[in-house]
Amino acid sequence: MKNYNKLFKLVMWVLVVISVVLLVWGFLTGFEANDGRAVNVLLYWAYAILGLAILAVVVFGLIISAKNDPKSLVRLGVGLLVIAAVCFIAYLIAPGKMPLQWTNAKLPTASELKLTDTILNLTYFTGALSIIAIIFGEIMMAIRNKK
Repeated sequence: MKNYNKLFKLVMWVLVVISVVLLVWGFLTGFEANDGRAVNVLLYWAYAILGLAILAVVVFGLIISAKNDPKSLVRLGVGLLVIAAVCFIAYLIAPGKMPLQWTNAKLPTASELKLTDTILNLTYFTGALSIIAIIFGEIMMAIRNKK
């Protein structure tokens, strides 16, 4: 396990050095020069780092959970199916209609509007579930503390 820790630290330092080099390059060339090329490079680097982090969490999480408890993969699959079902329901109820009249701008397509409405619905679902979880958690804490 120590070898993995050394490997992770080395990879982390390499990524930090690349990030700092790109940031310094952006400041030296100017973020508004060359049609914002430095900004584009930094954004793509941020996307790559975010993707790498998500991939690492998912892959290593799956490997560790499969080693520790193989049944956890079944629970994970059920959870993913529930999330997919919620996303599908949000997509089905999304109207995807043009709410405003657009002037002097590129009109969004119907699929863009549908996707935007789906994301808004998912945001509403998440917000509502968060509020419910907070209320439920406080009620449960109050009940447990009375005993």
